[in-house]
Amino acid sequence: MSRTMIQAAVTMNQLQQKLDVIGHNMANSQTTGYKSRETAFSSLLFQQMNNLSDSRNAVGRQTPDGLRIGSGAKLGKISTNDQLGAIKETNRALDTALLQENYFYQLDVIENGITETRYTRDGAFYLQPINNGADVQLTTQAGHPVRGLNGSIVIPQGFDSIHINTNGQITVQRGNQTETVGSLAIVEAIRPKVFEATGGNLYRLPDVEYPINEVIQAADPATEILKSGALEQSNVDLAKQMTELLMTQRSYQFNARTISMGDQMQGLVNQLR
Repeated sequence: MSRTMIQAAVTMNQLQQKLDVIGHNMANSQTTGYKSRETAFSSLLFQQMNNLSDSRNAVGRQTPDGLRIGSGAKLGKISTNDQLGAIKETNRALDTALLQENYFYQLDVIENGITETRYTRDGAFYLQPINNGADVQLTTQAGHPVRGLNGSIVIPQGFDSIHINTNGQITVQRGNQTETVGSLAIVEAIRPKVFEATGGNLYRLPDVEYPINEVIQAADPATEILKSGALEQSNVDLAKQMTELLMTQRSYQFNARTISMGDQMQGLVNQLR
C-alpha cells in the first residue's frame, strides 16, 4: 500500500470519529442543558524533504525550507462548548435554569451499590414519594436524588405549593404558612474542562492532581444563581452542525476516492509487468 493510501486510511478513521461527535450533538439538540462538543484536528508525524540547493531561493521565505510529507491527520481533542444556551420559560415550579455557564447541580447517583456525586445543568426536577408516601424527595427525571446543602432534599407531604428561589432556596406553602425546606447545593466549576462526561447528560469529577477547592467551589448564595419556571436549552447550533456534517462527509469521500484510485493504479502497474 502506498504512502498516500495509508494517509487516506488513517485520516478516514479520524473523520469517522468526528462524524460520531456531530451525530451526538444533533441527537441532543433538544436535551435540556446539553453542551455541544467540538473537534480539533492535528497532523501526524511528517518528514521534511529539503529541495533547495541554492540558499538565494530561500530569501524572504516565511515557511520552513523543503517539502513536508505527512502521515495523515488525527483527532487532536474533543472539547465542550460551555456557552450558555437559550432560556425557555416553562412556568413549571420545579423547572430551573442556571444563569452562569460554569454552575452545576449536584446529584447522588448509585452505581454498583456505590453512591457517587455527579453534576448536571439539567434543572428539570420532580418529586418522588418515599417513606410509604409520607414524604417526597427532590429528584431528576431519572430518579437521581438532587443534593441540597444538608444532603438529599426530603419534604413532608401536605404542602399546597412549592417554589425555588433565585438563590436555590426551596420553600413550600402550607395554608398561610411559608416554610423553607432546603437549598440546592449548586457548585461553581473553576476548571470545567476537568469534568468527565458519563452519559445521561451527567458529568463526574475524576481523580485530579489539583486540590478540590481549585476545581469546584460552592456558588455564592447572595447572587442570582438560577431562574425558576424556566429551562436552559441545548446550545447546539443545528445549522453549524449540518455544515460540519457535509464538509466532513465530503472529506471522507475524497479520502476514500484516494484509496480507490491508488488501488486502480497499482492494478495497472501489475498488468504492465
